[in-house]
Amino acid sequence: MGLESFHPAVAGWFRDVFREPTPVQEQAWPAVASGRHALIAAPTGSGKTLAAFLAALDDLVRQAEAGTLEDAVQVVYVSPLRALSNDIRLNLEGPLAGIEERLAAAGSAPTGIRTMVRTGDTPRAERDAMRKRPPHILVTTPESLHILLTSESGRGMLGTARTVIVDEIHALAPSKRGAHLALSLERLAALAEGPLTRVGLSATQKPIVEVARFLVGTGHLDAEGSPDCRIIDAGHFRRADLAVEVPDSPLEAVMANEVWAEVYDRLAELAASHRTTLVFANTRRTAERVARHLGERLGEEQVAAHHGSLSRDRRLAAERALKHGEIRVLVATASLELGIDIGAVDLVAQLGSTRTIANFLQRVGRSGHAVAATPKGRLFPLSRDDLVECIALVRAARDGELDRLWIPAAPLEVLAQQVTAEVAAEGELTEAELRARCRRAYPYRDLSDKDFEDTVRMVAEGFATGRGRKGALIHRDTVNGVLRPRRGARLTAVTCAGTIPDQGDFDVVLEPEGQVIGSVNEDFALEAMSGDVFQLGNRSYRFLRIQAGRVRVEDAQGLPPSLPFWFGEAPGRTEELSRYVSDLRRGVEERLGLGPNGDPGVEVATGAVAPTDAEEPGVGAASRPRPSEGGDHSVGATAPVATTLEGQDRSLAPAVNWLTETDGVPRPAAEQAVAYLAAARLALGALPTLDTVVLERFFDESGGMQLVLHSPFGSRVNKAWGLALRKRFCRKFNFELQAAATEDTVILSLATAHSFPLEEVARYLSPETVREILVQALLDAPLFTTRWRWNATTALAIRRFRNGGRTPPQLQRMESEDLISAVFPDQIACFENLAGDREVPDHPLVSQTIHDCLHEAMDIAGLEQVLTKMRDGGVRVVAADLTEPSPLCHEILNARPYAFLDDAPAEERRTRMVQARRYLDPADAADIGRLDPDAIARVREEAWPEARDRDELHDALDLLGAVTAEEGGAHGWGADFETLRGEGRAFRVRPPQGPVLWAAVERLGQLRAVHPEATLEPRPAAEPEPLPEAEEALRELVRGRLDGLGPTTAEALAAALGVPTPAVEGALAALETEGAAFRGRFTPEAVGEEWCERRLLARLHRHTLDRLRREIEPVEPADYTRFLLEWHALAGEPAQEEREGPEALLAVIEQLEGFEAPAAAWESDILPARLPGYDPQWLDQLCLSGRVVWTRLTPPGVARGKARRAGSVRTAPVALVQRKNLPDWKALASTVAVSEEGLSGKAAKLESCLRERGAQFFDELVGCAGMLRTEVEEALGELVAWGRASSDSFAGLRALLKPTEARGRPRRGGRSRRRPLAAPERGVEEAGRWAPVHPAAGPDPEAAHDPAAVEAAAWTLLERYGVVFRAVLAREPDWLPPWRELLRVYRRLEDRGEVRGGRFVAGFSGEQFALPEAVGALRKVRKRGREERTVTVAATDPLNLVGILSPGERVPARTGERLRFRDGVPEEKASSR
Repeated sequence: MGLESFHPAVAGWFRDVFREPTPVQEQAWPAVASGRHALIAAPTGSGKTLAAFLAALDDLVRQAEAGTLEDAVQVVYVSPLRALSNDIRLNLEGPLAGIEERLAAAGSAPTGIRTMVRTGDTPRAERDAMRKRPPHILVTTPESLHILLTSESGRGMLGTARTVIVDEIHALAPSKRGAHLALSLERLAALAEGPLTRVGLSATQKPIVEVARFLVGTGHLDAEGSPDCRIIDAGHFRRADLAVEVPDSPLEAVMANEVWAEVYDRLAELAASHRTTLVFANTRRTAERVARHLGERLGEEQVAAHHGSLSRDRRLAAERALKHGEIRVLVATASLELGIDIGAVDLVAQLGSTRTIANFLQRVGRSGHAVAATPKGRLFPLSRDDLVECIALVRAARDGELDRLWIPAAPLEVLAQQVTAEVAAEGELTEAELRARCRRAYPYRDLSDKDFEDTVRMVAEGFATGRGRKGALIHRDTVNGVLRPRRGARLTAVTCAGTIPDQGDFDVVLEPEGQVIGSVNEDFALEAMSGDVFQLGNRSYRFLRIQAGRVRVEDAQGLPPSLPFWFGEAPGRTEELSRYVSDLRRGVEERLGLGPNGDPGVEVATGAVAPTDAEEPGVGAASRPRPSEGGDHSVGATAPVATTLEGQDRSLAPAVNWLTETDGVPRPAAEQAVAYLAAARLALGALPTLDTVVLERFFDESGGMQLVLHSPFGSRVNKAWGLALRKRFCRKFNFELQAAATEDTVILSLATAHSFPLEEVARYLSPETVREILVQALLDAPLFTTRWRWNATTALAIRRFRNGGRTPPQLQRMESEDLISAVFPDQIACFENLAGDREVPDHPLVSQTIHDCLHEAMDIAGLEQVLTKMRDGGVRVVAADLTEPSPLCHEILNARPYAFLDDAPAEERRTRMVQARRYLDPADAADIGRLDPDAIARVREEAWPEARDRDELHDALDLLGAVTAEEGGAHGWGADFETLRGEGRAFRVRPPQGPVLWAAVERLGQLRAVHPEATLEPRPAAEPEPLPEAEEALRELVRGRLDGLGPTTAEALAAALGVPTPAVEGALAALETEGAAFRGRFTPEAVGEEWCERRLLARLHRHTLDRLRREIEPVEPADYTRFLLEWHALAGEPAQEEREGPEALLAVIEQLEGFEAPAAAWESDILPARLPGYDPQWLDQLCLSGRVVWTRLTPPGVARGKARRAGSVRTAPVALVQRKNLPDWKALASTVAVSEEGLSGKAAKLESCLRERGAQFFDELVGCAGMLRTEVEEALGELVAWGRASSDSFAGLRALLKPTEARGRPRRGGRSRRRPLAAPERGVEEAGRWAPVHPAAGPDPEAAHDPAAVEAAAWTLLERYGVVFRAVLAREPDWLPPWRELLRVYRRLEDRGEVRGGRFVAGFSGEQFALPEAVGALRKVRKRGREERTVTVAATDPLNLVGILSPGERVPARTGERLRFRDGVPEEKASSR
């Protein structure tokens, strides 16, 4: 059907606006015009709306022309968002107005076609007008459609409907709103006077046939289940410009404020280079925070916020402002994800992963909305795990992948609501007819008779509570099978409609207008106090008072606000995206140069022990699986022996190149992701994927342990796994565990009593019984209570509104508890009265709530599938006991409350007792699986008791159970032992086999039980009665030996006690069950299984970590400033007087190398301050000898498209550099874009002479240029200011700094600290040769990655500051390598032992690195305390760190201005000289 088939006015308008239809429109129009159902799938911006509407508009125009158009609803448009409904109405007004103009021009009468919106935001006056004169096109939402179908006036309007259009159907189908809408569509079809044509629209839907079935219902499916629907599938993906953005600082588990600042700066930069930018955040709080910070950078009037907790008017105002170009940036949540028309958007920025591919495509599709435009999206990861997921997300989008949607199967609480509404609307309805009508809705195609009967019985009989029967809404005539409404049923169904959970937020009312501007969370409102200032919609408001359900506020006039918070459910990562994350991890692992199963593809790290076939898994250094264990698919396979990546950059390069070349990932993002995954691979022995699950365990600071399950199956599977494991541990150890789950990880906080072989955890759950365990577990979780309240509200058992107002949230919660006590009393019963598992009643609401927990909040089917694969060998299990958390643990250790699986508050989580390194470099990641040999020796020494007299020896013998005579003799206990024997407090045991033992008399019964045939010396007067069991006695003796030995073997214990090894192994297994002993390989020389007492093992881990954390206590910023002043010899120390001569000056230049200061400041402010006797001739000697060069490293560049001016010579930034290091500094400075404009004609001519003839003396330059000497001087000054020329000595620059007439005879300056010895003021003609400085051909971003240049810069910064961290580099030039590049160098230097890493200066986040000698100097400064010493520093000095190390505004680097410090604290700015 082409445009020629449309009415001329309709076709003419279309051609005027669009010229020609899109393929989607050409295919859709015939189907809609013929009355056939249609499902249209096409990318955003492909004309879907007009594909659905234009045929209907054409029909209305033809009816008007024929005079048959009545005031009746013919088209119903259903949108999932109220904002989208308003948007569609506005977008229809344009075509209607254009068609009317065409008709008027042709002399035809106006059509009078009207559109109206009916949503919860529609004013009462418009509703009344709609009832009196219905529109031809009704735009509504699923909830309002349900209300119209239930109300008498609404049914009168909808009976004439002929077409229903469901927009963004993908957002409705997989939710209970979709099930609710499906029932409403069947009700509408039953109400309509004629056939109802259904049209579905969406950009993202998979599988599309399933969505078509959802749209048309079971009444339009053939015998094979194929829908009678015209499917127009134009795909969902358009070619898009997608990229991942990472800040200069490396990402961590939690983003620091400094890193957030970099993200804000980058967002502001992107916004400045685009006309309109849409920023998506995943939470409302994040949206408010980002809007505020972007407002500070771009201007508050240029930024607005948009989310569901803002009022309709505020949201519409923000949409209009962006559409009309009044603002540059709109920060939104999912409230703008769907097809709302907000005008032309140039760029979409997404903060954090969207967790689903479809949501990402929807959001990016908001840009480039025109038919031929290209969407442009930038993805900002917020953590290292998020970085990996974002890379996978972009890859999935480029591959055209889409998430599969799952349609809920017959939710019973929705059925209860719709049954009540339909019976109330019809007045009388048979059960058979109602059942058939419900089953025509596709989600209810398999609705069983029992479920229908139970649901009808529930709404008919209600609930018997302590306050009487409630919730009965219909009368049920069981004899005749007829249903009738009870009094008030229709009102309840209308006022409490919908399935969207009520979060109980408080409305925010602005005084004095009384205008509702949004809402805040109930807890936030109740915690606020009068006068508090908070932000909403990027504006500040002050609390006035709190009323029932309302917060009254006033405009705070821009005062600094706090940010409100809200609670909501975040979507879990989809199965398709989890597969891409798994594939990405596997791809990186394959390119790391490590063999399968952990066989090192590189040499073994120093100190590691190569595994043998006899080695067993356990705590400490991990081992690879034995071949007999099944290779890749062996449950219980453990992490490989520690390996390292020699030549880290070279080893990581294949994986980095794979990401950059195959997926177009920016190199900085690829390097961070690969380094992170490489460190995890070396620490764990394998990267967790969908085929490999990794179990990890480590001690925390309290002596407890953390068990981590690495499983990248998504949070829905992991929540189910975590809850089931938590219940399993509770039953096995009788202890309630804290647990949390994220998309990639599950963590359980173990107590000190838990001890078990780590690989056994893989067998704790079975696919046959996990569902039963999980049901009992979720009944104890907060999840069940929340879902119960939601379902009870949807089923109308709890009313949202009553007596003309909203039911307060606290009253809803109380009614929910009353209801569950009536239906499911065991759920809130006292635990002391429960025997065994709770019995789950067969009730529709209980069954539905459990179903929702298992299948919506969690994925029990997915978990059962994983457990089955683990049992059958399809999923490999790797176990790794470590000394500290692996890199993949860091995010869950810092998890937010939404990840918790129990109700313990955040401040009481045991995970807070875990200290983890902020970053783990791949070069030393493998070490975290190995215990320190020195720590082992220390623990063994500490554990063995020291006996200085016979009483202490008696205690030692009692503690150890028994010692061999050889051990006692080695420790010099012989004499005291004989004394104890004589006193009858100790005895000697001579067993038939084994060594002679010494023991305290308290152990007599145990040793007699173990060695009944042994000879005792002295022989006791009476045998102890009764004797303990031999197994029990041996267990206690082994316990005593373990308490004093540290890591040991069962063979060693058996040999010492003179008993068979199997007997000792049985005793050790019993101790392990108690949680008193651990097995593993702890010592480097171990070739088999070892055992260690739990307390000693915890101490071993603690000592090992202490070795890794040997850092000084951080100093305060003021102490660090004092250190810097002494480090640079500015504090007036006596030793400074000894620093004289060119060599001392060279040492200062090495420290200041690469720092650019105003040319005039070097000899007036900077160098004399460090060398009190500074003589300018020293600098001339260094320059003339070729050891030092002065130059401008960064010529004036290009800013915002315009060339910067060079300025005067005095203020030109000049650096002093050792000539041997000049290539490195030039390479780094070449990253700056250089302007080729700006030179005057004379300067250009002089530069031409220098380039043609090379270095020349001044007189030669005068002759070559043919200019006056003063003109040559001026031209030289201009070239120096532009960084285009330099001279052999500093005298040339010194001469240019003074006017010619000011140069007189040489003066001798005094040797005061601030007035240096003056050099003979020679002219430029005596400065030696002048040479050209060749500018870079253009910016070279790769220069920032040159390893030699980056390492040279890193060393210089260490020399300059002693301690380097990101904030202290604020005054360094922008062309220095990014902080992430410097970090890589510093981490390598730390690995080599050349620098120290740690936390040296308090108050600054991120990693810090120090020279070893600087650490000692810092310690001395702190020990000295305050000295009331005052030091003056020039504002141009690199130590002008005011506003960086100390609070306050930064002081500009102006020549002549000075700063005064007292004990490292800036006092004031001294007067200018």
